[in-house]
Formats: sequence, C-alpha cells, structure tokens
Amino acid sequence: RFLWTLSLGSCNLPLVMKIHFWSIGKNHEPNVKAGVEDFTKRISNYYPVKWTIIPLPKNAGFLSEIDLKRKEGEVVLGWLGQGDFLVALEERGKQMSSEELALFIQKRSNESIKNLVFLIGGAFGLDEAVLKRADYKWSLSQLVFPHQLVRLILSEQVYRACTILKNEKYHHK
Repeated sequence: RFLWTLSLGSCNLPLVMKIHFWSIGKNHEPNVKAGVEDFTKRISNYYPVKWTIIPLPKNAGFLSEIDLKRKEGEVVLGWLGQGDFLVALEERGKQMSSEELALFIQKRSNESIKNLVFLIGGAFGLDEAVLKRADYKWSLSQLVFPHQLVRLILSEQVYRACTILKNEKYHHK
C-alpha cells in the first residue's frame, strides 16, 4: 500500500482523507442534533470530519421546484473542489450494505482522495447538474426519510463503517 506524505519542515505527515457532510436546508433540529453530534465526534477518531449546512436560497418559498433545485445546485457546484469526491444521496442511487460502505470509504482513502463529500439534497432533491457531477449516487433505502433523519442515519452509518474497517465491536453481524 502506498502512503502519501506531506513534508512540513522536519516532519512527514500522512495525507488523511477528510469526510464532509453537506446538507441543504435548516440547521440540525434538536431531536436529531445530539445524535448527529455524537456520531460526528466518534467519526473524528478515524477521519477529520465536518458538517456544513447549506442555507436555502433567498426567497426560496417563491421559487419553482426547478428554480430552487438549480439555485441550490449552483451553490453546491461552486463549493466543490476539483478533486473532491462527491457522493450524492439520491433515491435512485445504488444501495450498499454497511460492509460495502466500509469498503467504499477505504477505497476512497486508498485512492488518496482529499475530500469525501456526502451531500443531502433539499426538499425536492438534487439538481441534474449536481447529479451529473456526482462521482457516486447512493440510496440509503427504498424508504423515504425526513431530511433531518437522513443526517442521523448517514452519520451513524459512516461511523459504523469506520468501526468495521478497524474490526471494532460496534457492528454486530
């Protein structure tokens, strides 16, 4: 396995992939906030991790569904870096088991991906331009969940994947 290092003065530090959770909409609601924060803190034991809540565009209530998705998409595409690996949470995406998610994350890390971005769309989903830019489209389930709950499920599943990779006891099969 090849490990990239970044030279800073006299020390060499491995380049570590960062996990980013992006969600379009409102801040975490109190009923999910504690859980999201707990799992995010746990993930930080394995990877640097950060949540970014992308605010709704101004006058969102007056925009058509298509215009709203387009404006949200413009923000997302503007924030993405060229080498960022974008995972779009999409109802028509591919489903994975927890073990497959663990391997997926490990593969991105092995590929020296700098930023692994998991994106939760707005109320009407993601704009077509964002879906075209996505490196992977992932469906958590055939069920429909509230966006706030998706944040909790996503953070828990990424934490679970990290424990699977380290062969820790959190994941029982």
